[in-house]
Amino acid sequence: WTAASVGTAVEKVCGNVRDKLIKLASSHRFFEGADTQDLILTDGTIQSSINPARQISIAQLMADTKTKKIERKSMALPKMLKQRKYTRQSHSAVFVEVSLDEDTHMVKVTRVVSAIAGGRILNPKTARSQIIGGVVWGISAALEEETVRDHRLGRVMNHSLAEYHFPVNADIGDIEVIFVEENDEIVNPLGVKGLGEIGIVGVAAAVANAVFHATGKRVRHLPITVDKLL
Repeated sequence: WTAASVGTAVEKVCGNVRDKLIKLASSHRFFEGADTQDLILTDGTIQSSINPARQISIAQLMADTKTKKIERKSMALPKMLKQRKYTRQSHSAVFVEVSLDEDTHMVKVTRVVSAIAGGRILNPKTARSQIIGGVVWGISAALEEETVRDHRLGRVMNHSLAEYHFPVNADIGDIEVIFVEENDEIVNPLGVKGLGEIGIVGVAAAVANAVFHATGKRVRHLPITVDKLL
């Protein structure tokens, strides 16, 4: 969500800094006579796209021009009039496989596949970890997490980690994350969408559907515990 909300402004201000560096480089003796359109910024250097051998490091450029720092400000506003007729959120499809012990009626989620249409993925490793965490949370909500209250006194009865149950590593089966390639230029110039909560959305419902497919019993109140399957 951070990248989706502030990424456009960051990209814009970085572009302004890049343009300032290229303009500064065009006045350097090394690029005398070069058109700013032919100068590119790459790997910490500024070079000519026509003659890549003509290049100078940013550090050297700033030292030669006695430039201590380059600062730029930028503002990026959403194009609401254009965007409001579109759905710009992330979307997902969740597939769940469960096993059910015929004697104890204990349910275990053995496999989850979560397919995410989340726009441009900037960091696949951390994005995948985010979705896996959401899936685990969804499994926890489906099978274990419950707030027990004393309705006479209005107190929460399971207010410690000893009594509030959630999964441990042994409770979690295989989790596969698939990112559906998207090039959404309407949501923002970077094409980035939020991945904060999409990993958990749909998991509990998918678990409930899998339990229904396995048992024929439709459980509509979470968590799905043994007593609801008897």
